[in-house]
Amino acid sequence: MAITDWPAADRPREKLLAQGAGTLTDAELLAIFLRVGVRGKSAVDLARDLLARFGSLTRLFAAEAPQFAAVPGMGEAKYAQLQAVLELARRALGEEVAERPLFTSPRAVADYLRLTLAREPREVFLALWLDARHRLIASEPLFHGTLTQTAVYPREVVKRALAHNAAAVIVAHNHPSGAAEPSAADESLTRALRDALALVDVRLLDHFIVPSVGAPRSLAERGLI
Repeated sequence: MAITDWPAADRPREKLLAQGAGTLTDAELLAIFLRVGVRGKSAVDLARDLLARFGSLTRLFAAEAPQFAAVPGMGEAKYAQLQAVLELARRALGEEVAERPLFTSPRAVADYLRLTLAREPREVFLALWLDARHRLIASEPLFHGTLTQTAVYPREVVKRALAHNAAAVIVAHNHPSGAAEPSAADESLTRALRDALALVDVRLLDHFIVPSVGAPRSLAERGLI
């Protein structure tokens, strides 16, 4: 049955307008993006197929163009639209974290880091440089590594802190392998960075681990800073 034949209250677009986007399932939200289905499948059916094929929204968003375009009904145009939506969300979050002290919006910071790092195929170490009021000066990737590790040099981090005239910093790196928990090496690095930055009066506020799937983990919340 086509979505247009459904009761109005069950149609994703009408449901969103009447009840808000938060009431929709992942498949219903994705169906609004897709707009139309394919022969024998509604947009909701196609959305469910996509989620089943890739396993989650995160993995769907992380799919490369050939993987995405291989799904019947998809193609390069739809892939480009999806990437544009993701980039708009990333930029909106970037504006949010830039407009207010970062510690007043920890969820926005975590969401921004997830959108920025979770899809990276290799480890990336990122610094969010902050002024004395904890407002964002710059978001700067400092080091790039392999699938499982990145060499981070505290001396270079200190040099960049001085270059930005930063008063504080939040650092983050991703775990493309999917590991969500900080390793012993992550904890050791956090302590080394905290101590090195303290020598130049720059405060390390947090170190986030960003898994490929799931929410970023805060080392500050675990009492490791």
